[in-house]
Amino acid sequence: MAKRLIPSFNRILIEKIIPPSKTNSGILLPEKTSKLNSGKVVAVGPGARDRDGKLIPVNLKEGDTVLLPEYGGTEVKLGEKEYHLYRDDDILGTLHD
Repeated sequence: MAKRLIPSFNRILIEKIIPPSKTNSGILLPEKTSKLNSGKVVAVGPGARDRDGKLIPVNLKEGDTVLLPEYGGTEVKLGEKEYHLYRDDDILGTLHD
């Protein structure tokens, strides 16, 4: 079984961030609370090539927090963890504190 996955071309491996279902004081939050569809970049491919054969690098790096589309991506399971593969073009933006 593979321990690490390195995406090909302009693909990005994302671990989705699951919002907490309980507050620090123990109050249960309803499922319909507004949750942001976000994830953390785990691995990044080298990039895609243009028509001239020049490499176009991916503009994200490992550790970035990104905003994801509601649908899309390919689900990948490595060990017990679930990840999602997205193309660089599918990422909606990066989130900063």
